[in-house]
Amino acid sequence: MALAKSRTYDLILLGATGYTGKLCAEHIATSLPTDLKWAVSGRSHERLASIVEDLKCYNVQRVQPNVEVVTLSLDDLRSLANKTRIILNTVGPYHKYSSPVLQACAENGTHYLDVTGETPWVYEMIQKYHDTAKESGAIIIPEIGLESAPSDLLAWTLATLIRKELSLNTGEVIASVHQVNSQPSGGTLATATGILEHYTLAEFMKSSAPWALSPVTGPKSSKPVPLATKLLGVRKTQHLGTLTTSIAAGPNVAIVQRSWGLLGGPKSYGPHFQYHEYMRVKNYLAGFIIHAAVCLAFLAMTVPPLRWLMQWAAHNIYAPGQGASKEANAKDVFELRAIAEADQDVPNPHMAMAKFRYDGGIYYLTGVFLAEAAMVLLMNDDLTTKLGGGILTPSLLGQPFIDRLRNAGVSLESRIMPQKQ
Repeated sequence: MALAKSRTYDLILLGATGYTGKLCAEHIATSLPTDLKWAVSGRSHERLASIVEDLKCYNVQRVQPNVEVVTLSLDDLRSLANKTRIILNTVGPYHKYSSPVLQACAENGTHYLDVTGETPWVYEMIQKYHDTAKESGAIIIPEIGLESAPSDLLAWTLATLIRKELSLNTGEVIASVHQVNSQPSGGTLATATGILEHYTLAEFMKSSAPWALSPVTGPKSSKPVPLATKLLGVRKTQHLGTLTTSIAAGPNVAIVQRSWGLLGGPKSYGPHFQYHEYMRVKNYLAGFIIHAAVCLAFLAMTVPPLRWLMQWAAHNIYAPGQGASKEANAKDVFELRAIAEADQDVPNPHMAMAKFRYDGGIYYLTGVFLAEAAMVLLMNDDLTTKLGGGILTPSLLGQPFIDRLRNAGVSLESRIMPQKQ
């Protein structure tokens, strides 16, 4: 896009003084090209200048970021969007602060990446700005952090592998959070406990319905839900173990389903594609307890006095903008596993398995996702031309994105499994 290439900056990091924003800035300073033209942006010049000073210790030889002070008014954000090819947005809760950011990018042909996990907000943005972004050429990718890049990339990897190696469509994919050692940041807690103050329960449920984010209506599952899953929220699989409800499943499933639709629906992964996501547990009892706790927490958030109590408790763990120390983050581990069945009407269909793993802070990983996705857009003109514009998903960045993540320390492996006789 000629207009974008003539702009002052390659990228602007909005929300650079927040918890995730600082970690993303650190990755940019240590790992992205030294001649990158970039800026940090937010409301406080003093705090932004402090961030820039801190970044110098990583590499004094590189081009240091400029400071762009901005309010969240639409006029200010339009001006900001016109200065850069890409905005990386870490200002959450997104439903509260970031609608005008996305709007400004969609209107001005500026690529946009964020790390929300707020499905109702993403649904709203698709309805309002997908066509606008498509017309302007802006590539808008929400949920390109821990929610929902690993899930989306694993589903894409498995479907691509099955198509390439077996010349078959993909049927059901089951994913499981195999291991996660981390603490939520203040921003995550504020978002989780506050979203039902902005959206009604009906709006929340509408956006969370199966295939709600997909531009193409998806297939109904042909497999019955196991009885134990219906009654206890627990499922057992041969390759993933005992599984239960995952609090991140909703946003992740929605993004994977949107990818299926954007890539061509039945012509992409296959006409009978299904994606389900859970969390691994030791046994049925632990699974039931977690499932019940998740259900009770959601019900509590629909009752204002209980929701306010949860917000107060969350604020006293970490306030927005705060999170665990670097030392604590160094012990973090995140591993997502998935198995996929080829779409075959036989007793023992071919299967494939994939694993996404990162050893280190998951909020640092979120910054890695943002920065590396930005580099894919900056360095792959053929890809951006092919994508055109619109509100898209992480997997549409394809293999170039996976390659950059691997170089940044992510492990993503996949293989066809031996077929049962």
